[in-house]
Amino acid sequence: MQSNDARMLLYTAGPAAAAGVIAVAASAAFAGGKGAIGAVFGTVLVVAFMGIGLGVLQWVAKSLPQLFQGIGLVLYVGQLLLMVIFVAVFQNATFFNPRAFAITLVAVTVVWIGAQARAHMKAKIFYVDPAAEARKPETAGSTT
Repeated sequence: MQSNDARMLLYTAGPAAAAGVIAVAASAAFAGGKGAIGAVFGTVLVVAFMGIGLGVLQWVAKSLPQLFQGIGLVLYVGQLLLMVIFVAVFQNATFFNPRAFAITLVAVTVVWIGAQARAHMKAKIFYVDPAAEARKPETAGSTT
């Protein structure tokens, strides 16, 4: 993982985790222990899915840059569909509060996406690699 990739992960996962901590505290206050468990589960799920997605996007950006935008769109739609599926599957769960889970899932996802957009806009990523010109091999033959 390059330094700008690690920085992007830090700048997105940090605010999402902070939002998760706030959601856990609010869920514990309003829905008790089961609400806190649901909020923790929702936070972990979002950070895991979005973190894996960010890793996949970074790999695609390096390996297949021409497919980056399309893969990014498919990835985000897939992640959101998976989260909707998780909300539907756990809507009648008894070991945690499903409402706290769903609200936390949405809130932390929105914070992650906002933080990722901000981190990407603040990142100083070269469109042209100036060091590539220095590494260019000499061509064989005459230059005249």
